[in-house]
Amino acid sequence: MDFAASYGKDLRLTNFTATDMRASKCRGCDLRGAYLIKAVAPDADFSGADLSDALMDRAVFVGADFTDAVLARVVLTLSDMNGAKIEGADFSDALLDKLQQQGLCKYAGGVNSKTGVDTRKSLGCGGRPRGSPSAYMTDSGSAKPEALFEESRFSAYTNK
Repeated sequence: MDFAASYGKDLRLTNFTATDMRASKCRGCDLRGAYLIKAVAPDADFSGADLSDALMDRAVFVGADFTDAVLARVVLTLSDMNGAKIEGADFSDALLDKLQQQGLCKYAGGVNSKTGVDTRKSLGCGGRPRGSPSAYMTDSGSAKPEALFEESRFSAYTNK
């Protein structure tokens, strides 16, 4: 399925929990804050997509294409990314299992065209410690992250 053609490229906060996304196309889609928990997406195309803040734990992304994708602050625990294409992907402050991170470091390379972040650096390859997404709470020199969504998008926060 081509999600971009069927639903448009703005798929922010979309719930794909336990969705069968085999060989689907989400090329260039805005998937910020999306739920891909337990998604089954082998060979899916997420190239150029923005998956920042997405929940992607316990999912299958075997052979998926994340070329030049932004995966900042994603939760990718207990997920399978074996054989995924990650050239130029930005994993800044992403939460990955140590073995997954080490596996991706074996072939990580490139620089993300949108963020200018080196893929290997964003994964913490080479033994260099990665920064913590919550560093602003304990380090007075760290900037507080900006909110990515308008409060009005969440009905629980709107005053009626």
